[in-house]
Amino acid sequence: MSKIYLEDVRIYAYHGVLPEENIIGTYYILNVELHTDLWKAAESDDLNDTISYADINYILHKEMKIKSQLLEHVAGRMISKIRDSFPQIDYIKLKITKTAPPMEGEMKGASIELEKSFKPEN
Repeated sequence: MSKIYLEDVRIYAYHGVLPEENIIGTYYILNVELHTDLWKAAESDDLNDTISYADINYILHKEMKIKSQLLEHVAGRMISKIRDSFPQIDYIKLKITKTAPPMEGEMKGASIELEKSFKPEN
């Protein structure tokens, strides 16, 4: 099993149910895990034989610019865009953390995580 990770990608965005969240915004931390076959790239040393994490990072940033009420919706869009761009991916796990949720008490953040397998069922 080969994996690509993007870890602790920090993006400022404007998501939330409350109106002030869409005005003030906050930082979000994204963690992505992708499963795909990387052995061809391991042998060839050619970017065309792998998935560029710069391309994945671009998708994350682009989708974070689209305001949504729910982080689940944002994550679902990202997973769909990543898979549409790279059909060779077998599995995606994406965690989004809102670093300053408008709730009582101190916390590191509030997170959601979505996973999707694209392997055919046997």
